Amino acid sequence: MNRLAVSDIGRTRYADAWKMQQRLFDLRHYGLFHDLLLYTEHEHVYTIGKGGDENHLLATESELRNSGVDVHRIDRGGDITYHGPGQIVGYPIIDLNLYFADIHRYLRCLEEVITLALDSFGIEAVREQGFTGVWANGEKIAAIGVKVSRWITMHGFALNVATDLSKFDRIIPCGIFHKGVTSMERILGRSVALEEVRNELTEAFGTVFGCEPYTMPYSALTNLIKNFEPAQVATIDAENKL
Repeated sequence: MNRLAVSDIGRTRYADAWKMQQRLFDLRHYGLFHDLLLYTEHEHVYTIGKGGDENHLLATESELRNSGVDVHRIDRGGDITYHGPGQIVGYPIIDLNLYFADIHRYLRCLEEVITLALDSFGIEAVREQGFTGVWANGEKIAAIGVKVSRWITMHGFALNVATDLSKFDRIIPCGIFHKGVTSMERILGRSVALEEVRNELTEAFGTVFGCEPYTMPYSALTNLIKNFEPAQVATIDAENKL
């Protein structure tokens, strides 16, 4: 059974977490570490996927500046979305060769992970025909946008737990004009502990992907990255060319 390191890196600015992902992607690609699932909450940010339409960002520059919301165009699929406090963002950095070399199946599996986790809270979540993500009560509760290169994954999913949904008013989320967004707390009418939701997501991930999750402290993760030398990559590349 594949092992899955699970690490909660706390609240982050998007650029910092993106840089960390890129480093961990290299570690996974070169076989210097095994599969990993990162959890984070981002500071307020709008991200636009590589095929996204910047016209779907409705906020003006002055609005963004005054509200302290960053904007990043990034290398995942999908359109524009919002990340912020109260939202659980999950970044699986896994080698799909160990599971299945099929991007569409990977997306469906991520949807299933979220659906199973929500079911444990009594929330009935579904897929919507023609869309990627997870829906509840006719509104989007989780967004998914990924990058897969050499069958190693980056980016991932964002589940609205206690998210400030008003931030979605200044974008057209995922380019979908006719659907709203919701959160676990809106549906349940009560507060939900983020740690409890993360635990359910982790258990569901292990079930869906048939892997064995274990907790990796943030300090161990940062030491892993710190000790990773670019020279290792050059050496491995040279050996692979022989």
